Amino acid sequence: MMITSENRPIRIAILDLNEGKPNQGMRCIRQIIEQWKESSGMIAESEEFEVRLKNELPGTTFDIYISSGGPGDPLSSRFDDWDISWCKWVKEMLRWNDNPSNTQKKYIFFICHSFQLASRYFNAGILCKRKSTAFGVFPVHMLEAGKEESIFDGLRDPFYAVDSRDYQLIQPNHHELKRMGAQVLCIEKDRPHVPYERAVMGIRFNEYMIGTQFHPEADAVGMSLHLQTEEKRKTVIESYGEAKLVNMLEHLNDPDKIMWTYSRVLFNFLNSAVGMPEFA
Repeated sequence: MMITSENRPIRIAILDLNEGKPNQGMRCIRQIIEQWKESSGMIAESEEFEVRLKNELPGTTFDIYISSGGPGDPLSSRFDDWDISWCKWVKEMLRWNDNPSNTQKKYIFFICHSFQLASRYFNAGILCKRKSTAFGVFPVHMLEAGKEESIFDGLRDPFYAVDSRDYQLIQPNHHELKRMGAQVLCIEKDRPHVPYERAVMGIRFNEYMIGTQFHPEADAVGMSLHLQTEEKRKTVIESYGEAKLVNMLEHLNDPDKIMWTYSRVLFNFLNSAVGMPEFA
């Protein structure tokens, strides 16, 4: 059963995994929710939870959950209190959705670091450190399941997205994914001449849980601010060359690149949770 706001506001929980570090992601998530409320006419309220610094996790009183990106190693935190609590929260959401007496299900989107944690939780493949930091605007290629995925409605193949990570999910565990009804949706740019595994960039874990390794919430303003910092400029130039940095800055002003992705993915997710037609 879809969520409806006929009798009460739709409740959205935002799980902040940024560990208090400066970021543009939370601003963008808040902005998307406000824009979605305005464009859809839905009555909704949101609440934020400081997961890593305060070990805050939402209960089952929310309808929609967005778990953010964040810094750090998704492998070494597994014994930290907040990580254990986050995994218990995922388990609680699964238990709720599996209970047939709960007619209104919980819809969850995992972004970047949260996607890595979810991939670890579901044993979705090999989670490992990258050879070098991935940071910038890059093409993402859809697989067959991605072309059928409603959250990706309106996206082209490939589409462009903001990538910012030191870790990656590779070599999907196809047996386990099939067992749990999950599907790999997209991968990073296919480069046959480079002898490295292509990272998984999106998975539908089940009917109500989906996640992306890229940042669907990223907008041109936030990315521009990132690329103006000396640290990020240096990262891009050292990893990809100065021409790539110039190319990325040009992409920010192209409405068919990250702003197209920004205006589709999370809007589609919110629409699907409340049973509205996908964003056209």
